[in-house]
This record gives sequence, C-alpha cells and structure tokens, in this order.
Amino acid sequence: MARLVLYHHSTSVCSAKVRLVLQEKDLQWEGRFVDILAGRQFDEEYRRLNPRMLVPALVDGDSAIIESTVINEYLEETFPAMALAPKDGASRARMRVWTKTVDEKLHDACTVITYVAQHRHRLLALSEAALADILAQTPDPVFRERKRRWVADGLAAPDLAQALRVYDRMIADMDEALQAAPWLAGDVYSLADIAMTPYINRLAMLHFDEMWAARPRVGAWFERIRSRSAFAAAVIAHIPAPLAAEMAERGRQIWPAMRTIWQQG
Repeated sequence: MARLVLYHHSTSVCSAKVRLVLQEKDLQWEGRFVDILAGRQFDEEYRRLNPRMLVPALVDGDSAIIESTVINEYLEETFPAMALAPKDGASRARMRVWTKTVDEKLHDACTVITYVAQHRHRLLALSEAALADILAQTPDPVFRERKRRWVADGLAAPDLAQALRVYDRMIADMDEALQAAPWLAGDVYSLADIAMTPYINRLAMLHFDEMWAARPRVGAWFERIRSRSAFAAAVIAHIPAPLAAEMAERGRQIWPAMRTIWQQG
C-alpha cells in the first residue's frame, strides 16, 4: 500500500492541484474517489476524515491533511526533492499571494461558472426529490441557496456576472506578472502555477479560452503548462472522455450568452 492516500474527485479543481504536486514530485499514492456530484463527501465516513466535507483530503500514515493549498505546502515541506517553491523569500511571498488569491477569490468564481455551464444539467436530470436531497446535504444555508439558484436559474443566476469579472481580473493579473518572467512567481515553475492550472484548464475544457485571447502571455503560459508531462497525467487522465466531451459541448452551447455577460461586466 502506498504511504499517501488521496481522497479526490476527477473534475475537482482542488483535487487536480494536489495531483499535480504528487505527479511533479513523482510520489507514489493511492487514490480514493469521492463522488461529490452524488453527495458522497457528506457520508459519515468521509466526514470523520474531513469535517469540512470537501475534496481533496490527503492521508499520510496517521495524519489527515485537508485543504488543497495546505496539502501542497505539506507535500513541499515533507518531500523537498523536486522543489516546487522558489528559493528566495520574495519569490516565495509572491507564490503565496497567488495561492491565497486562488483560494479566496477564484475558486468561488470557478464554482459558479462550472455549475451554470455544466453541473446544473446533470443535477436537473435527477428527480425533484433526488435533487432536493443533494441540495439539502449542503450544511451552509447561504451556500445551499446559491447552489439552488445556479441550478434553477442558469445564466440568470445573480452571481454569475461577478464570477466572470473575478476570472477576468485574475487573467489580467496573470498577464501582468508574466511580463517579467515565464512563471507566475518568477523564473521557476512553482505552487503558484500549479494553483492556477486547473482553473485556467476549466475554462479551456468549456471552450471559454476567448477570455485570454487578448492576453497572449497567458496563452503562452498555458501552453508551457500543457507541455509538462505532469499535466496530462494529473489532470487530463483523470477526467473520463465522455465527461470531457460533454463539458466541451455544454461550453460551446453556452459561450455566446456567457460572452455577452462577460463583455458587459
């Protein structure tokens, strides 16, 4: 049995962040799939492991580490070979600003856009009772109501425009940072780039890449990311081909309306 056990989901952006670090560091790990669209993160067994009821969670021996950014810092400190952080303090600080901003701003925006473009269709295919049961399992009443609105309202969801503005601002910040260096925190690929990768890839999988068409440095950065062997192994390989095709088709269908909301932002 591998020393490291990762509880994760195929399309979870946070799970992908951790898989990227595991792959870049060439660590052996065992995966345990948690079907978050079926609400399995709320099961009692998983709740004991991660009281926040989110993926991923990493188990290393007797220790359970939660929160993807914390997990990645843990892996960097515990397995320092193949360093994924700059050596100098100023660059490390820039790296952590990126990982912090992803957690505080971009993740929520990604959730909104993903629900509206993709997840809502799968949830609307459920019976009314099954959908109500899944929504009821979300413990935070505010977040539960937001989910309900994403599913019910789609493009009319009240926080969609703000989510697109947040993404646009982050892409602009990336483009500015990449003027000075090939990677977000400086001259070396780091946890900052890993943090951003699944979020830019989410837009790419939905065919929303027009959002950085006017910012070629971001496009060039993403090509460098995709050329790394870890990207295919840690991100693409975990997404079933039918699901990837479904996301692409959903994205193509919704992008004209999404573009209008983005450009009006």
